[in-house]
Parts: sequence; structure tokens; C-alpha cells
Amino acid sequence: MKAFRHLDGLVAPLDRPNVDTDAIIPKQFLKSIRRSGFGPNLFDEWRYLDRGEPGMDNGSRPLNPDFVLNAPRYRGAQILLARENFGCGSSREHAPWALEDYGFRAIIAPSYADIFYNNCFKNGLLPIVLDAQIVDRLFRETFGSVGYRLSVDLEKQHVETPSGERFGFGVDAFRKHCLIEGLDDIGLTLLHAEAIRAFEARREAEQPWLFIGNEK
Repeated sequence: MKAFRHLDGLVAPLDRPNVDTDAIIPKQFLKSIRRSGFGPNLFDEWRYLDRGEPGMDNGSRPLNPDFVLNAPRYRGAQILLARENFGCGSSREHAPWALEDYGFRAIIAPSYADIFYNNCFKNGLLPIVLDAQIVDRLFRETFGSVGYRLSVDLEKQHVETPSGERFGFGVDAFRKHCLIEGLDDIGLTLLHAEAIRAFEARREAEQPWLFIGNEK
């Protein structure tokens, strides 16, 4: 998992409340359990004018000119500005996979669905909660200024605007540590690899009958 400490990124505004995970990555793309390759189908039903299916050449599909991510001014955005209850619906982990694969590293919204919020941290995305009035203001500034960027400092836990104004945000200390160090659940487990190997060796010596048929 990519470490996250500080980000200065272009902002893309998704001005819709209650964006569910089926909108983030439609169900037909859930056949793969690989974490990569979902970016081209992020917001597929809004982003394209035809119906997407796995294996399609997305480069030849007709784009929806009215969808925000298709506007040239938001190309390369790393921060998604969203409305309340972002990531509601089913618990699919493919949703943060698709957002991260597209290039987003942080999301700013007034609120999130709980499971989606938790899944973001496990996949290198920082979901920031800011007051709805602050989010309203950031939407206005993003729409009003081409190339609008925000600076996100996870270590100091604040978002900074181009004018230098800062908005603090809360984050669980353990989740913050994992993001800063780039540790997902597998990475956390591997930190204890020596202890795990020692336990397995001791267990095999004490209970060898459990390992019959599983010889190395």
C-alpha cells in the first residue's frame, strides 16, 4: 500500500449526495479480485454514454461530456470533493480500489458510509470529514477557479487552501499510523513474520501429528 503523508493535489468536485458504491464501480466489474485495473471503469455509468462491460476497450467508448471527470480542467485530479453519505450502498472493497487506481489519494466530504470509510484506510485512501459549510465553500472555490488545488497534511491533520487557510480534521491514531507507514492488513501481519515463524516451528515440534501430510 502506498504511504500517505502529504499531498498537494488538483481537486475534482462530485456535486451529488448519497453516491453509492454501485455508482462508484458497477456490479459487472466485480468479477476480478485484483486491486488494480478498475480505474478506467470508475463511475462507469456516469462517465460513458454506453454500458460498460469487463474487457471493453474504454479508449473507444463515447464519453459523457456532462460528467465532471471528463472535463479537461479536472484531468489528473488526486482529491475528490464529495457530498454527504459518500460510499453508501453495498460493502464492496472494489470501490476504493477503483478510486485509488484512477489516481485519487484523498476524498473530502461531510460524511461517509461506515464500511466504505473503513475500506478507504485499508487501501491507501484518506477519507477526510469536514463540516458541510466548509465543504460548500470548497465546492464554490473549486468551481470558480480552474486548476484549484488543496494541500493535505496527514501528519498535522489539516487541509490548506491556496489562500493559506487551514481546516483541521480528525483521524484515528492507528489508522493514521498505517497510512503514514503504508501498512495494509497484510503489511501489518508481515511486521510479525519472525514471531509467526517461531510460533509455527514450536507448534510443529510440540504437535507433529498436525503436520502429517503437510511436509515441506
